[in-house]
Amino acid sequence: MTHPTTRRRFMAYFSSAGLATTLLPGVLWAKMQEANARRITAAMLKDALAVAGLEFTEGEREQIVNGLNQNLERYENLRNLDLDELAPPLYFSPIVPGTRLDRVARPAHSSRTPAVQRPANLEDLAFAPIAHLAQLLKTRQVTSMELTRMYLDRLKRYNPTLNFVVTFTDDLAMSQARQADEEIGAGKYRGPLHGVPWGCKDIIAVPGYPTTWGSGAFKEQRFEREATVVRLLREAGAVLIAKLATGELAAGDRWFGGRTNSPWDPRDGSSGSSAGPASATGAGCVAFGIGTETSGSILSPSTACGVTGLRPTFGRVSRTGCMTLSWTQDRIGPLCRTAEDCALVFHAIAKTDDDDLSVIDLPFNWDPELDVRTLKVGYFRPGFEEANREGDWRKNDQQTLETLRSLGVELEPFDLSGVTSMLVGGSGGILGAESAAAFDKFLRSGRTSELTNKQRANGFRTNRLIPAVEYLQAQRARALLMRQFAAVAGRFDVYIAPFMAVRGGGAATPAAASTPATTPPAPQPPSAIRDHFQVANVCGYPAVSVPNGFTSDGKPTSITFLGRLYNEAQILALAKAYQDRAGFHNTHPKLTN
Repeated sequence: MTHPTTRRRFMAYFSSAGLATTLLPGVLWAKMQEANARRITAAMLKDALAVAGLEFTEGEREQIVNGLNQNLERYENLRNLDLDELAPPLYFSPIVPGTRLDRVARPAHSSRTPAVQRPANLEDLAFAPIAHLAQLLKTRQVTSMELTRMYLDRLKRYNPTLNFVVTFTDDLAMSQARQADEEIGAGKYRGPLHGVPWGCKDIIAVPGYPTTWGSGAFKEQRFEREATVVRLLREAGAVLIAKLATGELAAGDRWFGGRTNSPWDPRDGSSGSSAGPASATGAGCVAFGIGTETSGSILSPSTACGVTGLRPTFGRVSRTGCMTLSWTQDRIGPLCRTAEDCALVFHAIAKTDDDDLSVIDLPFNWDPELDVRTLKVGYFRPGFEEANREGDWRKNDQQTLETLRSLGVELEPFDLSGVTSMLVGGSGGILGAESAAAFDKFLRSGRTSELTNKQRANGFRTNRLIPAVEYLQAQRARALLMRQFAAVAGRFDVYIAPFMAVRGGGAATPAAASTPATTPPAPQPPSAIRDHFQVANVCGYPAVSVPNGFTSDGKPTSITFLGRLYNEAQILALAKAYQDRAGFHNTHPKLTN
């Protein structure tokens, strides 16, 4: 562990978030605007240094001014380059020294699916798990075209209430469904996703259709390049039936079409920013959805909508063709009915990609019949004991632990001691700087008035002023945090942690919007749960959100299964064992037209 003096220094750094040095470029910029100047003068620098609390000699200031003005020319040259789809050649890895990776590929396993018969009313399959749909399709009791029409009908029926569709892809869907039926009929079965209808978050590119990023500023935007995750699912035979809502620029559940709502209570938002995939899956209007997460945007809407969502380890799924918010934190994952559904989808999309070099080549050795009693399992004790935890959530959390113990799982408590306090202010600087870089061209275009949420541009403006040195220092501190967190949580194959309670407004945690802050956050009471999720997220750890009960007013609660880096197979196996015993995923919302 890190020496206490070093830890205190990092805590002091993060608590100020490099404020003094962040002020410097902002004041310089303001001074240039005030003087209507194109070059920085020594007087401007002196004033800016005074505001930032820095002091240099006159000779030192003269030397600095020369370098700053040379940088202005370099910046101008950079702004003239077309960098739209390029990631920086600095590839983040969550791996720390001592990380064990399972590189041995093993034969794939699947659960023993009971004999499934076609129901008299096809709509009775709306909430069926993928494995059941796959058996019906493979045995040709149901056609993909029938399933696709059924799900499209439900999407259109409930969209006015839940507001989860941006663009219907009927023509593409029916073409893919027809092809699936022909191939299955000819004995060319591709696997469990063949002919299964799905929907993707509308920050993922699909040729021939708009990719709006949920923003009025990008309503007409189209990409001819197919996102890698879309291609992989197409190759698996899945049928894309809609592009589903995302909060504007991957923030929250509000987009240019309004707010996406929870199927459990349309008066509540579905949380963000994978709002559409969560709501549509929870409402039985797609068999599964694909969402993205930067800081809570799969786990939070999965909780609000009562579905099972997988946030993979960073570097497991290619992000090519997906809007960038953070090159070192963005992840793509499935939102499904069950943990096993997540495993089936993840198996299809966890592939390497020459265009996203952050993706690591590792097998996904899914074994749904794994003896979970052999796993080393922990539970985050401070989260389960948190004093301000709401009653129904606390009760359901405790019942989850009892259910796991009834399966023969031994649970070992742990806490994070002083680890989490190091993160205060740190991850926001990383996300803020990267999002400002990703949207720099847009910010300079003068089109920010076209944003649906006019305040979104403020975050980009503010974060544009984070110095490069401070960004890199934050990444170095992140590396230290990763080592400390691995020393604690990395001891377990899987561990369990409570999630922040989702309330009616649609927000679960301060980070759930997956966006840099646009205004200073309101003071919040200390929360071990919130601190833990911030740390686990910024360190790149995988997590699975699973329904674990309901509140007294009938809204779903959730528990989260996490574990070692790249250990999605065992995490999902324990989540499946819990779901099979608890059964909360079998309860569905009562929808009205």
